[in-house]
Amino acid sequence: MKFVFVSGGVISGIGKGFTSASIGLLLKSAGYSVTPIKFENYLNIDAGTINPIEHGDPFLCEDGTEADMDIGTYEKFLGEDMTNENFVTMGQIYKTVIDRERRFEYNGEDVEAIPYITNEITDRIRNLGKSKNADIVLIELGGTAGEYQNIFYYEASRIMTLKNPGDVIHVHVSYVPTPSHLGEPKTKPTQLSVRWLNSVGIQPDFIVTRSEEMLDQRRIDRFALFCNVQPENVISNPNVNHVFEIPMILHEQQMDKKVMKALGLPVKKADLNNWKKLVDLERAKKQKSVEIAIVGKYFGTGSFELKDSYAALFDAIDHAAFSAGVDVKTRWVDAQKVEKQGVSLIGDPDGIIVPIGWGERGSEGMIKAASYAREKKIPYLGLCYGMQLAAVSFARDVLGLKNADTEETNKRSKNKIIHLIKSQKKILKNRAYGGTMRLGAWDAVVKKNTLTHKIYDKYNGFINKAKGLTSERHRHRYEFNSKYISRFEDKGMKISARSQKENLVEIIEMDQKLHPFYIGTQGHPEYKSKPLKPHPIFSAFIAACRDNS
Repeated sequence: MKFVFVSGGVISGIGKGFTSASIGLLLKSAGYSVTPIKFENYLNIDAGTINPIEHGDPFLCEDGTEADMDIGTYEKFLGEDMTNENFVTMGQIYKTVIDRERRFEYNGEDVEAIPYITNEITDRIRNLGKSKNADIVLIELGGTAGEYQNIFYYEASRIMTLKNPGDVIHVHVSYVPTPSHLGEPKTKPTQLSVRWLNSVGIQPDFIVTRSEEMLDQRRIDRFALFCNVQPENVISNPNVNHVFEIPMILHEQQMDKKVMKALGLPVKKADLNNWKKLVDLERAKKQKSVEIAIVGKYFGTGSFELKDSYAALFDAIDHAAFSAGVDVKTRWVDAQKVEKQGVSLIGDPDGIIVPIGWGERGSEGMIKAASYAREKKIPYLGLCYGMQLAAVSFARDVLGLKNADTEETNKRSKNKIIHLIKSQKKILKNRAYGGTMRLGAWDAVVKKNTLTHKIYDKYNGFINKAKGLTSERHRHRYEFNSKYISRFEDKGMKISARSQKENLVEIIEMDQKLHPFYIGTQGHPEYKSKPLKPHPIFSAFIAACRDNS
C-alpha cells in the first residue's frame, strides 16, 4: 500500500482538496485503486453542528456522515460514495484516545500525544486502506502548515515516512501571490512554508503552486533551489474557469506519471476520455443562458459574500447545466432582505431555488419567495427547508390558513404544517443535537403519473424502476404533517413521493395544469449529483428554466 500526504501552505482555502481529488482521479484513471481521507483540525466530532458560514456546506454522505465539503469533491471527482471512514476530525481522535484511557486499554501508561494520538491517526489511514483494498491512500491534512491545531497530523506523516521508506510521498500545495504593485509572482511565502515543514522533519516531494497563471521557469528554478525539490516536481496549478479543468492541467505536466514513479509503481497511462468530454462540455459555447435566483440566508460573511455555504447546490447546478448545454447565471438573494423589502428583490429570473436552512431568521423571506414563484409561475425548486416553507406558503395562500407555519419557527401555531415527529421530540428535549437528525440515504416510493415520476424515469434516477423506488440523502429533523395531505391534494399540491420505511412525505409538487414546474423535496438531491451523472431533479429543473427563459 502506498500513501500520498497532501498539505496546504500560506493561506487556507488554497485548493488542496481539489488538487488531492485531481491526483486521485488521475491515479484511478490509470487503473489504481485509490481512496482518500480528510483530516480536519476542529474538535467537533463531525461538521453537522458547525455554522455553514464558518466552514462551508457540510457535505452529507450516503451513510449519514456530516463531513467537510472536500469529501463532496472526492465523491464527484472519483465517482464513488464516501463514508465515515473517509472523514476524521481532531475531536474524533482525542475522544477515541480518551475513551480508551478510561477503559484502561493503555494498561496504566501515561497517555501522551506522541505516540498515542499519532498512532490513532496512522491506524485510521491504514485501516481505511485495508477496508477499501486500496493501492493508494490519499491523505489530505486540513488547515495550513504552521498552525498549532494540526501539528499531530504532520507528526503522523513524518512517522509514516520514516517507517515506510519508498511508500510515502508528500505533496505541498502552496499559494504564490502576485501583488499588483509589484507585478511578479513572489516565491518567499512558499519558501517559508516549506521551511516550516522541514523544521518538523518533512521534505515535500512535490510542490503544487496555486497562482494566477502558469509559473515561469525563473520561479520554478527558485522553488527547486530554496525548497530542495527537483524542478520537474514543481507543478503549476493556476486559476481556471472551472475546477473540472484541474486534473487535465496536472496531467499535461505529467504529475500522474511522476507520482507513480515516486511511489515505485509501474507507470500506467491514464484514460481521461470521459473527463475530457466533461471539460469540453464546460468550455463549449452555450446555446442558451438562464438566470436562477437563489433565495438563501447563509451568503454573508462580514462585509463579503461567499457561496461555500451552498457548495453542493452550485455544483449540482453546474453538472446539469453543462450536460444540457445551458449557461446558468446565479443571483444570490438574501432572504432577510426579501423579508423586509419584499419580493421585488427577486426580480424576474428564469427559476427560483430556496435551499437548505435552519431556524427563524429569513424564513418569512423564503416563504415569500415560494409564494412569488408559485403566483408568477416561475420554475421553483425547494430543497429541504425550501420544501417545508413552500408547503407553509401554500397552506397560507391557497388553503387560507393564515397562521400556518413550521413548528421550528413557531411552536404556538395552530396549523403546524411542518412538525416534529415523536422520536425527534425526545432527542431535542435532551439537547442531543449532533448526528440525531434523519440522516443519510432513505428510500422513497414515487407515485406514478406525477411529474416527479416522469423526471426520475426520463433521467434514469430510479434504483428500482418496477417499484418506483428512489433514494435520496437527508439531513433534517422536522417533517410534513400528514393530517394536511388531503387538503393539499384537493387544491393541486400533490404528494409525489413517500419514504418506504415510515411513509413520511418526501416530495411535493404542484399539478402541471396549475404550474409548469413546482417541486419541493425533503431530501437533498444536490449531494448525490456528480459531474458525469447530473441528478435528475436538477436536470429537469434546468430544462424548465430554459423553457421559461
